[in-house]
Amino acid sequence: MQNLRLLLTTVFLYIAFKNAAYSQGIHSHLEAVKDTNTLNHFFEKGRFYGHARSYFSATLNQKNLTDYYAYGIGAGIGYQTPMILKHFQLGLSGFFMFNIASSDLSKPDERTGQSNRYEIGLFDIERPHDHEDLDRLEELFIKYHFGKKSSLTLGRQVPQTPFINPQDGRMRPTLVEGAVLKLNELKNFSIHAEYTWQISPRSTVRWMDIGESMGVYPVGIGVDGKPSQYKNNTSSKFIGILGASYQLKHWNIQLWNQYTDNIHHTIFSKIEWKSPSHLGKNWMIGAQMIRQFTVGNGGNPDELLTYNLPHNRATVASVRIGQQSPKFEWFLNATRTTTEGRYLMPREWGREPFYTFLPRERTEGMGDLTATTVNTFFKPHKKLKIEASGGYFQLADVKNAALNKYGMPSYSQINLGLTYQFDNYLKGLNVLLLMVRKDKIGETYNNDRYVFNKVNMTHINFIVNYHY
Repeated sequence: MQNLRLLLTTVFLYIAFKNAAYSQGIHSHLEAVKDTNTLNHFFEKGRFYGHARSYFSATLNQKNLTDYYAYGIGAGIGYQTPMILKHFQLGLSGFFMFNIASSDLSKPDERTGQSNRYEIGLFDIERPHDHEDLDRLEELFIKYHFGKKSSLTLGRQVPQTPFINPQDGRMRPTLVEGAVLKLNELKNFSIHAEYTWQISPRSTVRWMDIGESMGVYPVGIGVDGKPSQYKNNTSSKFIGILGASYQLKHWNIQLWNQYTDNIHHTIFSKIEWKSPSHLGKNWMIGAQMIRQFTVGNGGNPDELLTYNLPHNRATVASVRIGQQSPKFEWFLNATRTTTEGRYLMPREWGREPFYTFLPRERTEGMGDLTATTVNTFFKPHKKLKIEASGGYFQLADVKNAALNKYGMPSYSQINLGLTYQFDNYLKGLNVLLLMVRKDKIGETYNNDRYVFNKVNMTHINFIVNYHY
């Protein structure tokens, strides 16, 4: 990866030189005498973009359990060409990061024998001792534009679907390699079709096939109560996704169909209604439904090694009601997962689309779950956003392995967040402070394995982003 770092550093220096030259009036003088019929001039018409990121994370567990912290910084740059032959574009980007300071992220907690959960994922979860060699070639694609707003993108790119998406809880996002078709020719109606054959999950710097990407994060337990063994034993070659969205006046309707080869078939539907504006306020009502069932052998013909048992089924329903205005928003949400089986979706791939989702925790791996949350967002200034959200999550008992994959007790969660977006000279710079508190409600049977990094803990994130 040294070559990638050298490439990115060279491009940074090139941009700095170009900007300095421009500010001194040199660039304008050269522009007057420069031959525009050159390859160099063509590439100068493309778009450079970059991202610098600083991330501090800390987890404070209950007394006698290990606390952790980590601080990382990173930077990356990308480039997209102008149109080639009126239809084609090429793009590439890369990112490098450093672990500036942290706890020993490879050292497990002495009382439980369990590893760190949050901070280890800031960098490369597969190499917790590596503080410097953390580089990744991220985007590398060719895009074909056709019609009015449609496109076909082939290669490595940022995913944008309900279950596979960038998610912002670590230093770098999840990325996919595949073919993505977006059709936007009809008014108010769009289609998204996707075929993915590789994934580079957040918290990693490698590209993996679909089966290998399932098991990078902790694997939990099987329905027999023993540690799951699907890591490096899962066979899946591709993911096929087809989505349709219809927007008309006050209605938004979406239907998504995700087929994960040899794993499962997931159908996601959403319908939302927003009232006409009255005194600057809008009412909003939404409903989601997910239906999931196993395909093939669930990843492995041996049920002890499979990701998803052949007979597993899951149904999830989520609803929301709320009110929105320029300065204040609130939402009441509820989600129910039936007792039919575990809802499963690799945590490596993206954040959950449910209305009750609160950052830094998931409901994946659960059956017989009832969640209720409230979200409030206050914008006293166009640059400042304050969030206060809370939730009550009633889960199956921690010993009910069939419906509780990670041994998570019922819990309450409170999130307090502050986001500030700078402007003018510092345009592109934003800071986020997020504080999360989770407390147990359900029984833990005096076993700290059901507590460590799960409940009775405070989690803090302070993130600085600069996009240019």
